[in-house]
Amino acid sequence: MAYANVDGLRIGYDLIGDGERTWVLTPGGRFPKETPGLPELARALAADGNRVLLWDRPNSGGSDLRFTGPSEPRMQADTLAALLTELDLGPAVLAGATVGSHISLLTAAHHPEVVSGLSLWWISGGVMGLMILANVYYTPAITAAWTTGMDAVAALPDWAPLLDRNERNRRQVLDQDRDAFLATMQRWMAAYCPRPGEQVPGLPDELARAITVPALVFRGGASDPFHPRATSEALAGLLPNARLVEPPWGDREYLDRQAERESAGGLFVRWPLLAPALRDWAREALG
Repeated sequence: MAYANVDGLRIGYDLIGDGERTWVLTPGGRFPKETPGLPELARALAADGNRVLLWDRPNSGGSDLRFTGPSEPRMQADTLAALLTELDLGPAVLAGATVGSHISLLTAAHHPEVVSGLSLWWISGGVMGLMILANVYYTPAITAAWTTGMDAVAALPDWAPLLDRNERNRRQVLDQDRDAFLATMQRWMAAYCPRPGEQVPGLPDELARAITVPALVFRGGASDPFHPRATSEALAGLLPNARLVEPPWGDREYLDRQAERESAGGLFVRWPLLAPALRDWAREALG
């Protein structure tokens, strides 16, 4: 793993392949770039003469923590734009899923100079999907800080691995002012609240309409309440140059991967199935 210094942060990344077109893969959760399925998809894309950036977002993997910005995805989008600039890799095709799709869209909206295209799947949305995300990401940290203190935050399952990999992160959490931390977590949690005129949190529909790069949007599953079909279809309708396509798996893909994540290798293990559609679209839409 290599590291880049970006806006005072140490960001871990891997660069696979040496082609002219750059892809960036961004998952959701706090999954690191080594999560099964991500490197395999990167290698499948690189085999077609591309270079692929895998990166650990701030607050994930081996990268530093950062507790700034109106929302965590917006902070990570700003970091991605700075990383692409620092590494001289833009403009790039941003490929993302779950909250990674939000990060990719926010990067395109606020930093269009580093983006040449978008590929999006498992797009988080809907009232239940967004409220569950807010709860998963922030409720444990808020509860631990409020009722016990920052030592309890450092011991949480979501945070402890990040601190074990990076001693700077441990010091930052333990030295964090509790009230300032609570204010950030609650601001970030509130950013996920569904709002009229926003298919994606923090991205007003009028701003989505201004994203003019080619986009490939994979339709969500009708059975998936976390990444609703309606969200994927509405987003494809907002993006001026989007193509809405069927994914290379069945309607219950996310639910099945979630149910089998311990026995079958994790949520992302079948993502390499996306590679042929991604490569074909890029050749046609991006030249």
